[in-house]
Amino acid sequence: MNELAPIALVLLTGAMTPGPNNLLVWREASRGGLRAALPAIAGIVAGSILLLLLAMAGVAGLLAGHPAWRRALTIAGSLYLAWLGMSLLGRALVPARPAAPTATPERGAPTGVLGLAAFQFLNPKSWVLVIAAAGSIPAGELATRLPWLLLLFGLIPLACLLLWAACGAALAGVLARPLPRRCTDGVMAVLILLCAGWLFRH
Repeated sequence: MNELAPIALVLLTGAMTPGPNNLLVWREASRGGLRAALPAIAGIVAGSILLLLLAMAGVAGLLAGHPAWRRALTIAGSLYLAWLGMSLLGRALVPARPAAPTATPERGAPTGVLGLAAFQFLNPKSWVLVIAAAGSIPAGELATRLPWLLLLFGLIPLACLLLWAACGAALAGVLARPLPRRCTDGVMAVLILLCAGWLFRH
């Protein structure tokens, strides 16, 4: 069981620190409250667990044996994140029309359970976490360790994302005003772009 402690620490760090998942959940909650963020949270957790199962089934080893494939996946995910960041930055820089709804997501942003679950396959940060977890478990111990890994990948991201959503929901009243909303969108866009750049380099 002690072997799972480093995995839990890495997963906690990855799930709590700012990243695409956290920022999307925070934004959903700031627009519609905690309940509005629940589908996104469910999709992220479900997608992460599915990624873990695929990694344990051999995808992690396949990517480890083909660095070019791993690099191509990282580049594709980073470019998608950069596109999301630029789209959000465009919304922050251009004042919205008075009649435009404030709760409409930017074009191409993942939404809902299925959207966020599918987004995990393009999120390099999610791949890094599942490949690290899969690579730390000896093949002979897979059957005994997998249930615990599934529990960790379910509970730790769930708790962290709920915390991010609660913070977003607490600021919903302030962010309903145009200027704070645009400033927040700008900050989030820059953070997403920084995530994309960091993941692209690594």
